[in-house]
Amino acid sequence: MVDLVNELAGKVAIVTGSARNIGRATALELARAGAALVINARVSGDLCEEVAREITDAGGRALPFVADITDAAAVGRMVEAARAEFGGIDILVNNAAFRSRVPFVDLDDETWHHTLGAGFQGAYLMCKACVPDMIERGGGAIISVGGVGSYAGQTKRTHAMAAKAGLGSLTRGLAIDLGQHNIRANNVIVGHYDTEIAGSGSAKTSNVEDLSSIPLGRLGTPQDMADLIRFLVGPGGSYITAQTIHSNGGSLSPL
Repeated sequence: MVDLVNELAGKVAIVTGSARNIGRATALELARAGAALVINARVSGDLCEEVAREITDAGGRALPFVADITDAAAVGRMVEAARAEFGGIDILVNNAAFRSRVPFVDLDDETWHHTLGAGFQGAYLMCKACVPDMIERGGGAIISVGGVGSYAGQTKRTHAMAAKAGLGSLTRGLAIDLGQHNIRANNVIVGHYDTEIAGSGSAKTSNVEDLSSIPLGRLGTPQDMADLIRFLVGPGGSYITAQTIHSNGGSLSPL
């Protein structure tokens, strides 16, 4: 029988963009389930250390690592550090993203490439770096975090929608190619959540003001997504792969 309090004991997870919001909540939740964590951010070293310290103070294992996941060399260094510290990688959560709002007519090439790099190219580089460990260790789980805008549409978010839309196809391809190695891949879609845009001070990622459009009557919380991801990477999700799973309080029901 699986110990559902400590079901990820002996596992090692990397959560990209885990210094704040959903990434932070997910890292803390996986640590509560017994996993060792690599806490990652592109520039927020102090916040990475803060999350890692919260885990270690509670008796867990965590390694803070600042790395730009659009840089293959930086990704390689982070994965090597995880191997040296913990022995290898079992779980990858592709959460990092660049969440600016820019009307398409004002969108510049730099913002376009930066957004696709963080949200899509970075996921590819992380998978390429981590999958060999998962194969060697007999299996693993990959979660990519998408956004509801890629399905419902959002103003001033064309670049972000494009970045996240590719994750669904990446997920299905990974699941098909890697299933023989007992590696599962799933794509979780964030609806309207109560999170803040990095570096904004207080700007929210959701601009929903009328909660009546959400059947459950509230915004999602980072913990809502963390709980879903813990389930999917754990023994309860052992037969779930190649799926796109929406967490949006009922505001969107794709067929």
